Amino acid sequence: MPLDPQVRLVLDNLPPGLLDVRSRSVADLRALYEGQRMPFPAEPVAKVEERALPGPAGAIRVRVYTPEVEGAPPALLYFHGGGWVMCNLDTHDGSVRKLANASGCMVVSVDYRLAPEHPFPAGLEDCYAATRWVAEHARSLGARPGPLAVAGDSAGGNLAAAVALLARERGGPELALQLLVYPITDCDFERPSYRENGEGFLLTRDATAWFWDQYAPDAADRRDPLAAPMAAADLSGLAPACVITAEYDPLRDEAEAYAARLREAGVPVTCTRYDGMIHGFFSYADFVDKGRLAVAQAGAALRAAFTR
Repeated sequence: MPLDPQVRLVLDNLPPGLLDVRSRSVADLRALYEGQRMPFPAEPVAKVEERALPGPAGAIRVRVYTPEVEGAPPALLYFHGGGWVMCNLDTHDGSVRKLANASGCMVVSVDYRLAPEHPFPAGLEDCYAATRWVAEHARSLGARPGPLAVAGDSAGGNLAAAVALLARERGGPELALQLLVYPITDCDFERPSYRENGEGFLLTRDATAWFWDQYAPDAADRRDPLAAPMAAADLSGLAPACVITAEYDPLRDEAEAYAARLREAGVPVTCTRYDGMIHGFFSYADFVDKGRLAVAQAGAALRAAFTR
């Protein structure tokens, strides 16, 4: 279908060269992107707390969002997007608040180490360490002990999928769901969605290639399933998945291919493509109707996963 007019308005109002990765320094890209604050008040939650969790290279900063619920909520680890290079707890604060309220989960948003200063697998190991810690200390956080969930958008979706693989390989923790919002799952820029959507829809083919150069500069790492989950020989035994994709996203095909592979491996999967949408629309729920629908879908999937 045509590009959604609400998304067209978003694109028309973005600063030029927002992802012009070849002509800006990493510091400039981060500052420019982090300066894009949404002109809407933050959605209230019952409690927000800053914590520091032990990690493989020192403390990992996290922000814990507790919604207004009865009893101890289940825990959800959230890993922000940004190509493994940009973004932080603040850039995704609005989305995480909405997801906490929609899902009824305590959301632990993780400020993992970024590339290129910390290439693969540094950020992933932070995400896994945070997930394991929350599973082992749920009561101390006020969360429900037992299975938890992992989620992320874009590069964060990649990290969530990789944490699910690590949880299988390392014997835990038990995951109720992996919520993958337009995740990076492969390092293949020849898929049709790259050719169709690689320019003009915010995320570009060139920017994605550059992000890979920062995160996994060693070509051998790009064949590692923990960097590119599509490279995994066996996807059986993984947590159930909810995969959300966008029609005009270069990552659309690899995300949908990963969902298909999970399904073929016997993993329960729902995969929903939002027509007329671009990469990033999940974060535009304040002014894009289908962004609100996607957040509601994600919340419902998480609620269902914790009542099975």
